[in-house]
Amino acid sequence: MRLEELRSFEAVARLGHFTRAADELFLTQPSLSRQIQALESDLGTILFQRDRTGVAITTAGEALLPIARRMLADAEAARHEMDELAGLRRGRIRLGAPPTLCVSVVAEVVAVFRRAHPGIDLHITEAGSRALVDALSEGALDLALTITRPSVRDDPSVELVPLFTEELVVVSAADTALAPPEGVPSRLTITELARLPQVAFNRSYDLRVATDVAFEAAGLTPVIAVEGAEMDAVLRFVARGIGVAVVPATVLLGRPELRGSQLHDPSLTRTANLSRRTTVRSSVAVAAIESTIFDVVAGLAHESSGLGGRITPVG
Repeated sequence: MRLEELRSFEAVARLGHFTRAADELFLTQPSLSRQIQALESDLGTILFQRDRTGVAITTAGEALLPIARRMLADAEAARHEMDELAGLRRGRIRLGAPPTLCVSVVAEVVAVFRRAHPGIDLHITEAGSRALVDALSEGALDLALTITRPSVRDDPSVELVPLFTEELVVVSAADTALAPPEGVPSRLTITELARLPQVAFNRSYDLRVATDVAFEAAGLTPVIAVEGAEMDAVLRFVARGIGVAVVPATVLLGRPELRGSQLHDPSLTRTANLSRRTTVRSSVAVAAIESTIFDVVAGLAHESSGLGGRITPVG
């Protein structure tokens, strides 16, 4: 098996179409077809069923796909390692994180890292923690920040290093003229929260799942003003006084347009982790951004002093 054949196979499997895969790889379609045929001949099995509308991956192809992705990721890591021996002057890092961390911790990490290493390209993937762990396992990511959730399966190929715990807080517009007419107390219960108009996240968010579970456990049905928004939209809606939202405490850092209230009875917390592959040694660039992540997290305790200590670094 040659790497270019595996790369072609992965593109066809992901896109479900030979022409689109050929365009992405800057190959002619006959060249791409020859590579797939050579790979099938080498493996002695059919990887795709072809018809007029496109291609469908076979059972053998499904089995090969995660292996191919790991092999391509390992080859990419080897290339990066050689590049980085020049002193972190060039290379690429693929970092993943949930949207709730991208708008806070990851934004600061990227800013600090880019100032120190402008020659390193950063590719950011936003997704839920379960998808990020799967991507790490397949070698599609070099590193990820994830949230500890029961829905995220244990994977022996992925190590989770706890970074910090944080409270989930209720945010409202800092401008009191835009806040709900009845006001938002500095400390409120889940019952009091349920009576306020809320800007609810898309149901794909782990954060939405956590709050829905809390309401259900208390036998409450919250008042929903807007539902289905993504992180940036939720924060904008709240700042405009459309409703309140439950967000991690880190989201409040550097956002004077938002006001945070403590949630209790029950209080909700979450743990953020640094997730990395155990089967591959970290490249020089990945090790450098890991160090940056730890440094940024270490500064959270000081920055969160104005949030009542709602962010606690682990370790």
